[in-house]
Amino acid sequence: MRRNCKAGFKSPVQSPSSSSSGRGSEYSLQKEVSELQGKEAALDQEIAQLESEGFSMAELEEHITLLHEYNELKDVGQMLLGRLAVLRGVTTKELYVEFGMNLED
Repeated sequence: MRRNCKAGFKSPVQSPSSSSSGRGSEYSLQKEVSELQGKEAALDQEIAQLESEGFSMAELEEHITLLHEYNELKDVGQMLLGRLAVLRGVTTKELYVEFGMNLED
């Protein structure tokens, strides 16, 4: 399964000049930009509504940071349970029962 190294490189990204119809792709891009601007306006409105209800971006960022930290700690705990299970020759499910943990934990 060797590929010919002398073959030309074909980029998966198409340049604007390589598109089949200039006007159609230009219209498509304008439509996409318009849709994205609409989404941005809707998100800005949603953010303004949340802020008026007392939520803050700083609070949201702190919450996200804490969720990342929680997930990292949970991953470490899962890894430790896995290693302990291997050392004891049992399944992690058995360790959950032993430590009084719920399988959804």
